[in-house]
Amino acid sequence: MTKSPITSPLGDAEKEATGAVLQATLVDLIDLSLIAKQAHWNVVGPNFRSAHLQLDELVAAARQYVDDVAERANAIGVSPNGKARTVVESSGIPAYPDNWQTVEATVAAIVAILGEVIKRLRERIDATDKTDLVTQDLLIEIAAELEKQHWMWQAQTVPPLRN
Repeated sequence: MTKSPITSPLGDAEKEATGAVLQATLVDLIDLSLIAKQAHWNVVGPNFRSAHLQLDELVAAARQYVDDVAERANAIGVSPNGKARTVVESSGIPAYPDNWQTVEATVAAIVAILGEVIKRLRERIDATDKTDLVTQDLLIEIAAELEKQHWMWQAQTVPPLRN
């Protein structure tokens, strides 16, 4: 590993642990943004336009946080790696199917994917409790936004309510 030109406010052990959390989060968010864009291009069926636009909102949120996470890594002296090969080799979120998908299948897949990303984020929130509260705060912000997105996607799966 190349010595960082950026000095870290963290001790070596805290920097290493926090850097690993940030790298894993970066990879998951890049993968999420790519999956959401893939879904955006391939969703079909009734309510297509609504799902198509909602997927763009998810892409925008993921991309914003990709940059925030990478910049946080740099701020603590860790070089972020968002290369395609790195994402392929280390993303831990579920794959998205190929080809066109109905709105219903798209919603179900996005709900499952967001659920897994949120689960992984919550584990990382716990992991940063002792290593770096600033990073933990960023992860909490990301989790809050993705949980909101998860709710909005999941709400589409609820059958009509009877009075």
